[in-house]
Amino acid sequence: MFKKWLVVLIAVTFAASAFAAKDKNSIQVKGSDTMVNLSQAWTEKYMEENPGDFVAVTGGGSGTGFSSLISGACDIANSSRNIKDKEIALARGKGINPYEIKVGLDGLGVVVNTKNSVGKLTMQQLADIFTGKISNWKELGGKDERIVLLSREVNSGTHVYFKEHVLRKGSPDGKEEFAQNALLLPSSQAIADEAAGNPAAIGYYGMGYISPKQKPVAIARDEKSEYVEPTIDNVLSGKYPISRPLFIYTNGEPKGLVKKFVDFILSKEGQEIVLKTDFVPIKR
Repeated sequence: MFKKWLVVLIAVTFAASAFAAKDKNSIQVKGSDTMVNLSQAWTEKYMEENPGDFVAVTGGGSGTGFSSLISGACDIANSSRNIKDKEIALARGKGINPYEIKVGLDGLGVVVNTKNSVGKLTMQQLADIFTGKISNWKELGGKDERIVLLSREVNSGTHVYFKEHVLRKGSPDGKEEFAQNALLLPSSQAIADEAAGNPAAIGYYGMGYISPKQKPVAIARDEKSEYVEPTIDNVLSGKYPISRPLFIYTNGEPKGLVKKFVDFILSKEGQEIVLKTDFVPIKR
């Protein structure tokens, strides 16, 4: 019996050692759904060039990324928003020091169904639509049809950004909220699919998800301003009014394997991948 347990103990110890050795060459990345495709593209190229390293990428939203970083469940948190003060306080209480790195820029596209005749909106009209003040497309020159609102769920950095910068117009004292009938969907792709199939729908997501199956809406800051499409050049020039930085967060300044991966992301090759996935590089 003693020998049997000794064999089991050795086996478990060996397995644990093997896992630890493997873990030294692996990175866990979690967070922003907006950045999932971009992060996976970085990962594929990085692992192709570094076959001994392993990077795992999962989404779930920016809030999920921060929660995972704080709990030690990931090495890198992807985020389409800045970390909040309360998240920093929670992290430091657990011995985690969130370190912010800007890795790209994103234009937040507003999309409707391709059959919708409405193709341009002001920021005020957009706010009125998503707060429920405007509820029918005929109020905007479209069909007599009730507007179907599509939003990301509250844990999403995209949801937070849209609420703070569109609904509340950047005011820290703003109290505006999404209309209660807004459909909260779990991913940008879910919004894209619903907008493609629902003639009355309107939604928003990172412009990297825009495809010929949806119609992007041109946005103006006000009635006197130019209506601007969500394109890379317009985001880079600052003309497009709904744009934001994209971040990764690590526990303290990156070191070791994490630094190696971050250096790749910020390299010319990594920034070319940003451009190829329809985001805007911080370096061109």
